[in-house]
Amino acid sequence: MPKGKRRGKSERYERAQMSDDESVNDNASIFSADTKSLSDENDNEEFLQDQFDEKLTEVIDGLSQKSAQGRTSCLENISKALVSKYVPAFVADRHFTICDGIERCLKKGASAERSAAADLASIICVQLGAEDTCEEVCKSLKPVLMTTAADNSVAPAVRGKCCSTLGLLCFLANSEMGDILTLMRQFEVFFSGSFLKGDGSSPNLTPEVANFHAAALSAWGLLLTSIDSSTVGMMMQTKSLPSISRLAELLESQHLEVRMTAGDILALLYEIGKLDGEDFSEEYDEIVASLRSLATDSHKYRAKKDRKQQRASFRDILLYIEDDIMPDTQVKFGKEVLELDSWLKRKQYDTLCTVLGPGINIHLAENYFLRDLFEISEPTIISGPNNHAQNQMERFRKKMQNAANFKARTIARGRNRDKRMEF
Repeated sequence: MPKGKRRGKSERYERAQMSDDESVNDNASIFSADTKSLSDENDNEEFLQDQFDEKLTEVIDGLSQKSAQGRTSCLENISKALVSKYVPAFVADRHFTICDGIERCLKKGASAERSAAADLASIICVQLGAEDTCEEVCKSLKPVLMTTAADNSVAPAVRGKCCSTLGLLCFLANSEMGDILTLMRQFEVFFSGSFLKGDGSSPNLTPEVANFHAAALSAWGLLLTSIDSSTVGMMMQTKSLPSISRLAELLESQHLEVRMTAGDILALLYEIGKLDGEDFSEEYDEIVASLRSLATDSHKYRAKKDRKQQRASFRDILLYIEDDIMPDTQVKFGKEVLELDSWLKRKQYDTLCTVLGPGINIHLAENYFLRDLFEISEPTIISGPNNHAQNQMERFRKKMQNAANFKARTIARGRNRDKRMEF
């Protein structure tokens, strides 16, 4: 059988040169295609952002409509959008319009509308963080929120929402100490309705009123985290703040929310006291006994779910007060982890979690104020067009590197084959 003509070295060299040229052309095609794809996807991201802004602006304009149901729906939709996306510049540009709508809804709306308006006010301030605009929002909405919270004719659920919003606004806006103390005293007036009566018995409250008291107490505790530990100790000595034994009365409440909120506040006060060298030894035995009773509660007249939740919460509190052991709590978001290694951080996180719900992870990753609050390093990845562009460029860089490595490996192997053939 005739054999094929053997190619010489010069022919192999020419084919190798042609292969190299084709490889370069292929790489150029890849680069061109990837660059075009990257540009198209950036344009798409910008289009989606513009579409988001346009739709949200339309919903904000809907706050001025005559329909109460329509206004409530707009408030809820704005809240959902701002929870799921971090857009502080958008909010800052439109905060006058949004605040005006919230104020009118709080003054004239029904219960559902007022609750939705209070929720939106909290979310706006989380978006704005410690900016000057946040202080403007706080000054603008604080009077109407205070009036609504103090109005006995308003539904307790709405009053509780206003207390929570007032506490968060004052906390985020970094208010003056005088404003913080004034607001804390007002909250104390609200939740003092859950203190024991003169004969030592618990007051008979409806669940709605008890939840209002718990919300006021929780907001009081959030503001407590913004005060220096030495100042807290001095204020408790001068009776400017309620005593530990007085707050411990709330552990006797018939309502779970009041008991659990009071337990968290006591743990926070013990943590602050330890920083200031105060151990509250006079009240220690009585409080520990109450905490242990709640941590092992098995009363059948309480719902099984409530008992389980209460025992888990008070076991952590008791362990901290007795043995100075902080429960290990980690929050994972993306590739990062937030360590809640103090009751102060835990209180602040729980408050923000109540406001943002599942959107807390988005804001922990992107919201600079929250990252600074919880001492998380600067975010390395920001959602939006730039993030997508960075990912695309990184993938393209790896692809080109792999192509270059493959080409070098192919050429090296070809040379070795040529040498073997010469023997």
